[in-house]
Amino acid sequence: PAVQPQPAGDTAAAFVHRDNFRHRHDIEALYLDGIRGARREILIACAYFMPGWRVRHALMEATGRGVRVAIVVQGWSDHRVFQQASRVLYGSLLDHGVEIYEYERSELHAKAAVVDARWATVGSSNLDPFSLFLAREANVAVLGEAFARELRDSIEQEIHHGARPVPRL
Repeated sequence: PAVQPQPAGDTAAAFVHRDNFRHRHDIEALYLDGIRGARREILIACAYFMPGWRVRHALMEATGRGVRVAIVVQGWSDHRVFQQASRVLYGSLLDHGVEIYEYERSELHAKAAVVDARWATVGSSNLDPFSLFLAREANVAVLGEAFARELRDSIEQEIHHGARPVPRL
């Protein structure tokens, strides 16, 4: 379902959760709405990145519209098998112009995204099968330039000072 943010001063926010009953796809739908509505830039920071085909396809379509897509993932993982499996997805994303960075300064625990420095989400959900299809997760969607711009700048800072780009092979 579409998220209807409620006003809170100059910002609107909505609580979105995922469970195994009525809200199975709400967080994935939240990300898809943000990605599909992007016009300039999508920044995603999450420790575990193994989204399903719909999210991957939406990211590749975004780059086709001229949107910059940058994803920051954990460079070192306590789940090596999962990390190797997610790296299999990098090739097609990189081929479509998605920028992928592996964060190396410390362990990355972020689960956040910013679209066009006006829409953002922060919460407990990674973009992986466990978070999107099994776990109980919660995110807050925020429509507000001040918050989104500050989060965007913070993610960019970490890209430039703590991450290395994954090269296209």
